[in-house]
Amino acid sequence: MELTVKYIISIILLTSTLFGAELDWSHDYKQGLVDAKREHKLVYVFITSDACKWCRKFERTTLQDRSILKRLHSEFITIHLSRNRDEIPAEFKTSPVPRHYFTDSDGNVLYNTLGHRGIECFDSFMDNAHERFTINKQNKE
Repeated sequence: MELTVKYIISIILLTSTLFGAELDWSHDYKQGLVDAKREHKLVYVFITSDACKWCRKFERTTLQDRSILKRLHSEFITIHLSRNRDEIPAEFKTSPVPRHYFTDSDGNVLYNTLGHRGIECFDSFMDNAHERFTINKQNKE
């Protein structure tokens, strides 16, 4: 009996670690840009409101997909800003939500969209951000 309880508790802790700690959300956009520059990553800014049902749905579905989590973790600095609690830069719209902004480490918006998006659609948004980044980089050269 005691072994079964320990096993169940271990599984619960492992599951919560896998899903709860996948993304290290920052709530500081300026620091996120610094981190992106240091880590050579793009930035994903997720703007929500506390009462937004579509924001919660996106968090429960798309942001729980293993491939999405892996990509966000490896390719982006992730920033979650609530229009109810966080300071949001003036260049970002805050209504309606959820809003998604992809920027480079200088804060140049590469791609943005709004609403709840499914896995495949959101994955293509990340592709669009990288594509725009590459185009911008080539144009500067």
